[in-house]
Amino acid sequence: MKQQNVIIITGCSGSGKTTALGTFEDAGFYCIDNMPVRLVSIFLDQARQDCEDIAGWAFVMDLRDHNFIAGYPQMREHLLQNGHNLTIVFLDAAEQVLIRRYSQTRRRHPLASGGSLVATIRKEMKLIKPLRKDADHIIDTSHYSVHELKFAILNIAQKHTASTGMVVNVVSFGFKHGTPPDADLIMDVRFLSNPYFVPALKSQDGESAEVQAFVLKDPETAIFLRKYLDLIDYLVPRYEKEGKAYLTIAIGCTGGRHRSVVIAQKVYDHIRRRQPTVGLIHRDIQSA
Repeated sequence: MKQQNVIIITGCSGSGKTTALGTFEDAGFYCIDNMPVRLVSIFLDQARQDCEDIAGWAFVMDLRDHNFIAGYPQMREHLLQNGHNLTIVFLDAAEQVLIRRYSQTRRRHPLASGGSLVATIRKEMKLIKPLRKDADHIIDTSHYSVHELKFAILNIAQKHTASTGMVVNVVSFGFKHGTPPDADLIMDVRFLSNPYFVPALKSQDGESAEVQAFVLKDPETAIFLRKYLDLIDYLVPRYEKEGKAYLTIAIGCTGGRHRSVVIAQKVYDHIRRRQPTVGLIHRDIQSA
């Protein structure tokens, strides 16, 4: 019987668990947020026949489930005894960072019960801390951007997936903000028509339908994509054949908000048809 890869994502509220879960989903995992500890074994037993086309299962589990701490040891032991490939990813962050994040999002802490935010965060840290000892990966996200956390999680996904396929990361960026330091392939698309100079499009970004239509309707874009995707199809399997675990393809324009976003999305869509472990990050889409 095929062993299942099971990732448990846990840690403090505000440490990036939602971002981590979404990244595992991009890497081919079936993901569930706020998974009740009492349902994990039942769910996996029922879903065992449906895991042929996925890299594994990823569950966010934390103190939103009041039974989590008490039920965790039994759940963990059951999964290990039943031959699951269990990986625990523990996300953490400094107290002041968590306070700032909650202040910025204005979200209510899931454990809030009338006390101060500081007291609630400290209470959660104390309760969740014992799980660190079982963690296979501990990530302090205090100084991580969303994009850096995604890269870290993609690297973990590659190590713990049943697939030996290479992880491909497609990144859009703006040259005025610097090139991604870990890029293996960099493509400059500043030769394409720029939506920035169209008043109705300037304030939008490359995820909007209007900007996408503007960029993609240009005959030069179609010619470029045909040639570039053909090159990607040639290069990716050869990098993989050489044993490369990670390949980062960076697509850059001036500011990283328009053309590079559109082209990176097309590259990502193309690769994903053949390569399940591929992620997409728009690094500078929110930059001014």
